[in-house]
Amino acid sequence: MEQNDLLRLIGLCKKAGRLEVGEEPVGSACRARDCRLLLIADDAADNTVRRAAHFAQAGNCLTLRLPFSRDDLGRAVGRTSCALAAITDIGFASALAGRLAKTDPETYGDTASQLEVKAKRAQERRKEQLRHEKKLSAPRPRAGKASFNDKPRSSQRPFSKSFRHPAKPGTASVHRSGKPASPGKRMRPSRAGEGKKQS
Repeated sequence: MEQNDLLRLIGLCKKAGRLEVGEEPVGSACRARDCRLLLIADDAADNTVRRAAHFAQAGNCLTLRLPFSRDDLGRAVGRTSCALAAITDIGFASALAGRLAKTDPETYGDTASQLEVKAKRAQERRKEQLRHEKKLSAPRPRAGKASFNDKPRSSQRPFSKSFRHPAKPGTASVHRSGKPASPGKRMRPSRAGEGKKQS
C-alpha cells in the first residue's frame, strides 16, 4: 500500500509538469541546474546508473535508487518503462524522500534530511519575495500642498521698516525713510545744460 502511494505521488508530480522522464530530458534538466532529485529504477542497467551519476554531478543534485522496477516506474509516469526521472520541484522531491525515509530510514534518511533543509530555505525565499512584491505594489502616500507656514523661517523675508506702502487716494505717499513726501511735488530728471547761464 505504501509503494502505491509513492508511485501515485510520482505520477502526480508528472501531471504537475515537475518531472522529466527519459535519459535526454533528465540530462538537459541536470545541465540546466533544474533537477532537485534524480530517481533511478531498481533494475536500471549499469550504464544507466553511471550516466545518472554523471548527470547528478553536473547538476549538483541528489540521487535516489527507488525500490521500484522500470516497469512500475514507467506505469506511474504513463510509459511502458522508465529507468531515469528527474524531479524539478523541491517540494515534491522533499515529500517523496520523506515518505521513502519512513519505510527505510537507513537508506533514505540522509537524503530526506538534506532535501528538507533545502525545501525550508526555498520556502523562506518565496516568502521574502512575496513581501518584497507587496512593498513594491503598495500605493505611495501623496504629498500634500505646502503652505506658507510650512516653509522654514530662513526662507521667509523679514518685514522691512523702509517698505513703501502704496498711497491711498487722498493721502500723501510715504517715502522709504518714513517721512511723508510733499503733496504735488514731483521729481524731474535733470537735463543736460540745465541751470547753466546762457551766454
